[in-house]
Amino acid sequence: MTEIVARHEAVPYGKETRTTYDIAVEQLERAAKVIDLDENIVEILRKPRRILSVNFPVRMDNGRIMVFQGFRSQHNNALGPYKGGIRYHPNVTIEEVKALSMWMTWKCSIAGIPFGGGKGGVTVDPKKLSKGELERLSRAYFSMIAEIVAPDRDIPAPDVYTDSQVMAWFMDEYSRIVGHNTFGIVTGKPILIGGSLGRDTATARGVGFVVEEAAKKLKVDLRQTTAAIQGYGNAGSFTHKFLDELGTKVMAVSDSKGGVYSAKGFKFQEMEAHKKKSGSVLNFPGSKTITNEEVLEAEVDILVPAALENQITAKNASKIKAKVVAEVANGPTTPEADDILFKNKVTVLPDVLANSGGVSVSYLEWVQNLQSLYWTAEEVDQRLRGVMTKAFGEVWDTTHKYNVDMRLGAYAYAINKVATAMKLRGWV
Repeated sequence: MTEIVARHEAVPYGKETRTTYDIAVEQLERAAKVIDLDENIVEILRKPRRILSVNFPVRMDNGRIMVFQGFRSQHNNALGPYKGGIRYHPNVTIEEVKALSMWMTWKCSIAGIPFGGGKGGVTVDPKKLSKGELERLSRAYFSMIAEIVAPDRDIPAPDVYTDSQVMAWFMDEYSRIVGHNTFGIVTGKPILIGGSLGRDTATARGVGFVVEEAAKKLKVDLRQTTAAIQGYGNAGSFTHKFLDELGTKVMAVSDSKGGVYSAKGFKFQEMEAHKKKSGSVLNFPGSKTITNEEVLEAEVDILVPAALENQITAKNASKIKAKVVAEVANGPTTPEADDILFKNKVTVLPDVLANSGGVSVSYLEWVQNLQSLYWTAEEVDQRLRGVMTKAFGEVWDTTHKYNVDMRLGAYAYAINKVATAMKLRGWV
């Protein structure tokens, strides 16, 4: 399961507060101005096309019935079926899934895969459930959203605190409802029942490809670079692995319990073994204990925020010493921080580009399910490299065309594609 929990708290802004959704809308509006987008299209894109809110009962192990709340937000499907994960977390809100579904629209557009954006979640602390309770909750939730999902309509996937086992339950429950095996209803499944090789490391592998492409453009030798990784869950730890392969020395890492630093650097295999044994990156032999904030502000070339949202803000953006920020987490940088980083000539590889490897391999899994023909890990990896390399090139070119930061460039590219599809379909 994903280890680092994303927080989706309101973000202070003047006398008011902004939700994650408010930030997503602000990012949309910023990009719309760059490309001079028709206000009618902006108005449509500000809000999801459909949001389903469900309340469903689950029998607990002690016989008590508890009612849980869940959501599924479907933002836009101009380019194809809705696509996006489902998360289990006590702080899941409707505002959160609305924002995440919008980001998925842009992410799929950038990756060049035929999907729109969706996202779902259940307000629950899965750590407090037994395996049986977790299965009953998963099946109950999916049965409630079954009327709006389908392999050609909306294809969910894993997210925070959901994994391949939860996807297996989702798939089986949907197959039971429709009366036949429907492997393509979700992605991120176990290999034995329709999953794709390479899916577990896809997000991190995609980050590696994007960093590699950025280094070429910036004329940087990655074998001479250093990095810090905030967040050492699945995506963060595997990003460490791929940075090792590229020759980058990872000098600082952190998880939910704190961080460690070593001028000698950490090797992925050694850190992974230490974490599996101790449960944390803390107390790694020969390391210095530091805070998560110090990881962000470390003297390194590449910063990888792979944990929480809203970590780089107007308060600390000027303290970022890295010259490249590769966003593995969703929404780790606020709009105000983007402005500061751009002014300080920091290249931000935005989440909608950098972490799109996961949804890209989800697309490859879906294609394999539809044709009942499965590829080797090498074939999946080769296809993923092609997707990420093309996406980076498109975003880089758009960024320099408009002379903006890479997030605005990514959004401008993505939104323009979605808007064009909406016009072709006659929506506006």
